[in-house]
Amino acid sequence: MEIFYRKVNLKEQKSDFAYWQTQPYQARLEALEEIRQQFHKWKYNNAEPRLQRVYTISQR
Repeated sequence: MEIFYRKVNLKEQKSDFAYWQTQPYQARLEALEEIRQQFHKWKYNNAEPRLQRVYTISQR
């Protein structure tokens, strides 16, 4: 297998925006959720996501 690479300037690099605009909203949300979960595992060392504080709703 031959290794191929191409060096490009950041200004010349294509954006992923056009690709994601062609995807249905469900696929975009699934990709977003996957990225969010990966970030949470990386940032918080595999801790379960939950609310930061306990909130109480009270009426006056």
